[in-house]
Amino acid sequence: MFETKQIDQGNKKEFYRELAGQLKALLEGETDVTANAANTSALMFQMMPDLNWAGFYFLRSENELVLGPFQGKPACVRIAVGRGVCGTAVERGHSILVEDVHAFPGHIACDAASRSELVVPLHHGGRVLGVIDLDAPIPSRFDAEDRAGIEALAEIFVAASYVEK
Repeated sequence: MFETKQIDQGNKKEFYRELAGQLKALLEGETDVTANAANTSALMFQMMPDLNWAGFYFLRSENELVLGPFQGKPACVRIAVGRGVCGTAVERGHSILVEDVHAFPGHIACDAASRSELVVPLHHGGRVLGVIDLDAPIPSRFDAEDRAGIEALAEIFVAASYVEK
C-alpha cells in the first residue's frame, strides 16, 4: 500500500525530486489513465502548499479539452483549444505560468478565488494529449522551479499511463 511521506519544502528542487519519487511509486504497475490522473492530482493537491485546484484536462477532439480527474472546487467541463490558459498551452504546445490570472487575456475563471496558474501539457508520440492544471489563491505562487517540477511529474504520468500494449 502506498503512503505519502512529508517532504521538506525549504528547497524546491529537492521537494520536486522527492515528489517525483513518490509519484513513480504511486503509479508503479498501473496503466489506467483515469486512475493515474486521479492519484496524480490527489498527490499534488495534498503535498503542494497553497493550491486551490489541481487536476487534468484531456484533449477529446482536436478543438476541445474536457475535464478529467481533479482536486478542488467544481470546474469548467469543456475548454476550447486556444482559449484560457489551458487551451492556450495546448495550442502553443508548452507550459504557461501565469503570475496574475486577471492579467491573462481570455482567462477562464472557474473559481473566482484563483489568482495564479500553472498549466503543463502532456506530450506523447509527438502530440499533446491534455494538460495538468494547477491554480493557487495567491498571486505569483508558481515560478520556474515549479514549472520544471510539474513538467517532470507530467513525464512520469505519461510514461505510466500511455504504455504501448
